[in-house]
Amino acid sequence: MKKLLFFSAVCLSANFRAQTFTQTYQNRVNEVSLTNIVSNLTDFSDLGVKTTGSVNNNNAFDWLKAKYLAFGYNTVQLSENAFSYNGKTTKNLILTKTGTVYPNTYVIVCGHYDTIVGPGVNDNGSGTSIILEIARILKDVPTEYSIKFINFSGEEQGLRGSQNYVNTVVNGTNPKMDIKLVLNIDQVGGVAGEVNNTVTCERDTSSPSSNNGASSTATQMLMNCVALYSPLQANLNYAYGSDYMPFQANGEVITGLYEYNESPYPHSVNDTFANMDPTFVYNVGKAALGAVQHFALASISALAINDCPPEKMLESLKIYPNPANGFVQIEMLNSDLKDFSFAVTDLAGRTLIQTKNEKRIDVSKLSSGIYLGTMTVENHKVTKKMIIKK
Repeated sequence: MKKLLFFSAVCLSANFRAQTFTQTYQNRVNEVSLTNIVSNLTDFSDLGVKTTGSVNNNNAFDWLKAKYLAFGYNTVQLSENAFSYNGKTTKNLILTKTGTVYPNTYVIVCGHYDTIVGPGVNDNGSGTSIILEIARILKDVPTEYSIKFINFSGEEQGLRGSQNYVNTVVNGTNPKMDIKLVLNIDQVGGVAGEVNNTVTCERDTSSPSSNNGASSTATQMLMNCVALYSPLQANLNYAYGSDYMPFQANGEVITGLYEYNESPYPHSVNDTFANMDPTFVYNVGKAALGAVQHFALASISALAINDCPPEKMLESLKIYPNPANGFVQIEMLNSDLKDFSFAVTDLAGRTLIQTKNEKRIDVSKLSSGIYLGTMTVENHKVTKKMIIKK
């Protein structure tokens, strides 16, 4: 991402009117999964050095696209924004979730997926993992404003991906795209072995100054959401050196999340999973999901999780990836559910796998083919088709 020029710590303003706590938002925040975060970070690490335009960079793009499709988004919701760097083609990946009231006004949630020198698990596998988790949880949640989840390439070579997107997409229509807010998530991995209990929220202090006031207001709201929906403390600093800056120069309202304990490892071979704090990423994900719901005006009409009957929870069952190979993950509306069972049977009805209260299921010993996955909660069951492909 960026190297810190100077640091200014400002406490959460006591006289700013905080947002009202929304239990439905908190219920969704409770669905953020540390297991998913760790899995995303591990997969990101395994993709290697993702220099802009490289084979690994293109593989990371394909991995991201496959993740969104596995969440249940369709190909119409996914778009690509290609550009060239050093004679090679690379692409930004854009997932659009259409709003119910303001479909042509967008909250942009973004972060880069390219790396330099090392695997970049902190910079910016951390932000990438959070964006994926937010998109997963909000898949079937109505929001009044449209959301664009954008994974940028080319950040490490001078914000090339985000600048290209602003030039060709944001300003490529007449009138230009209507953007309510840009929330950038970059380098939020923390430092292994340190107490990572604070996240920095970034406001616009750059020229043009016409959007600075709105950015300060939005960033204060972001800090409030950190306090409302996560165990973290919020620190205020200025925005610089990441993918929100081309939007800022275009007159858009920006804010961002960045680690408070700044890791010394980005842009080196030591930017690895072992040198960052996945629990911190998990907690930043909670804060970010609370904020995205606030900014996009997510529906508050859903049932509270504790009041959700078993049959309703079973309707929300997701089994992914599908097709699968080594493992499948099972998710439901109530991520804290403790008493359930899951069975995998073949089409002849023979039980091949039976688990109790496990959400990550080893299917590596199954042969390629079609199977049935059955979730049981109390006396209620739901069965879904599973495909194993090797």
